[in-house]
Amino acid sequence: MEINVSQGAIQEHDADTLIVNLFEGTAPGGATAAVDEALGREIGRLRELRDITGEFNSLLTLYPRDVIPATRVIVVGLGDSRKFTAVRAMEAMGTAVKAAERLGARRIATVAFGAGAGGLSASEAAEMTALGAKLALYRYDRFKTFGDLVDKKVNVENLTLVEFDSAKVATVQVGAEAGETIADSVSLARDLQNTPAGHLTPEILAEQASKMCAEAGVESRVLGPDEMAELKMGALLGVAKGSVEEPRLIVMDYVPKGESRGTLAVCGKGVTFDTGGISLKPGLNMGDMKFDMSGAAATVGILRAAARLKLPVRVVGIIPAVENMPDGRAMKPGDVLTAMNGKTIEVDNTDAEGRLVLADALCYAQQFEPDAIVDLATLTGAVIIALGHVATGMMGTDVDLKRRLRDSGDHTGERVWEMPLWDDYEEAIKGKTADINNTGGRPAGTINGGMFLKHFAGDVPWCHLDIAGTAWNVKEKSYISEGGTGVGVRLITRLLREWGNAPGSG
Repeated sequence: MEINVSQGAIQEHDADTLIVNLFEGTAPGGATAAVDEALGREIGRLRELRDITGEFNSLLTLYPRDVIPATRVIVVGLGDSRKFTAVRAMEAMGTAVKAAERLGARRIATVAFGAGAGGLSASEAAEMTALGAKLALYRYDRFKTFGDLVDKKVNVENLTLVEFDSAKVATVQVGAEAGETIADSVSLARDLQNTPAGHLTPEILAEQASKMCAEAGVESRVLGPDEMAELKMGALLGVAKGSVEEPRLIVMDYVPKGESRGTLAVCGKGVTFDTGGISLKPGLNMGDMKFDMSGAAATVGILRAAARLKLPVRVVGIIPAVENMPDGRAMKPGDVLTAMNGKTIEVDNTDAEGRLVLADALCYAQQFEPDAIVDLATLTGAVIIALGHVATGMMGTDVDLKRRLRDSGDHTGERVWEMPLWDDYEEAIKGKTADINNTGGRPAGTINGGMFLKHFAGDVPWCHLDIAGTAWNVKEKSYISEGGTGVGVRLITRLLREWGNAPGSG
């Protein structure tokens, strides 16, 4: 879908479908009032009849019968204006665009949601409108040859944001382009997540990441097993032993032109398929383990967004990519591995492999002397028990970094919730025959994973994000379809955009 910006009156725009909005308990205003007037105040009349109330995500479709160029008008509710947020603008737009698609719309005209009574700037309103529209129309149909996804192709060809005030058109254009860039970066992450593991081995993931880097102007390097052995990455290589697919360490380095506000390293868990190894998972739903590289997918999307948005922050993306398989060479419970920083790890459960590959990635990240490190990983099922599919579990060593991530999550809707990393939890991961154990038992399972990773983050401000509950199979929203969600891309991109505005930033 192509997104454009145009100056003029929306009721006069030549599109087959217009999308306008309405706050709950208020009369039509702004562009909605202009459309209402052109329709003989039909929206106001139906509001009085309570056919539309403005309730959040409610929909009403009108058919103008040639009084304006558009053949249909969709009115979507924005809810209570006191509860309105940028996320609500995005979700409401997604709801309306999906409704338009179902009706066969091809050319849609709309306004930037929330730029008036919603209190958003024209740029942010345009960004969230474009973002909601593009994410709502995302679908993964690479392997479909028949059925709904093939028969019902995306109809929408063009979305135009119409701005009446000529002085704001350039600002709306900037916002729309940012929204489109972020949406495309999220969609790239979703595509990687949704790709079956047989079509996305560590080597192919490295190829896809390198392709993105070449297109976006990001430096990249891919390390193979011999180079990892030279770096003494025994934890990562230990996980990789059981697969015929060789591991890869993918390094992406976005360096902004001009002055940089600092450096952030992002480490994404890239287990392209996880059987659990010798500690084999149950067969039921094991196919979902293609999503165990969701942290890696997000990292690729984040680097793309940073480069396309030309953010003034250096971003280093590091992905340890492996398969966790149970063949005759696989690591066994009771084995001892040595990580890049020299710490020894007792393998209690081979299905706690994500923290092993991240251990070496975190060590490697420190050579870039970053101001902070954030890792994203589908690390524990325990985080789903704690937080469900609503929030990502967050643990870290730096108060300011955690605050910034929390603020970013609140703004984007990719919310995070902090769990403690108190010294009291250290006892659970003490090893019997090595420095530390890769599990700590069922109690505090998510925290045990964070405590383990803390041993490899060094003295750099660091946060761990456990996205196991938010990476896939969440309750579907207008802008989140079934399958991979691309979680983390919008969250970290927001963090990067605000980096220079935060106290203590580099």
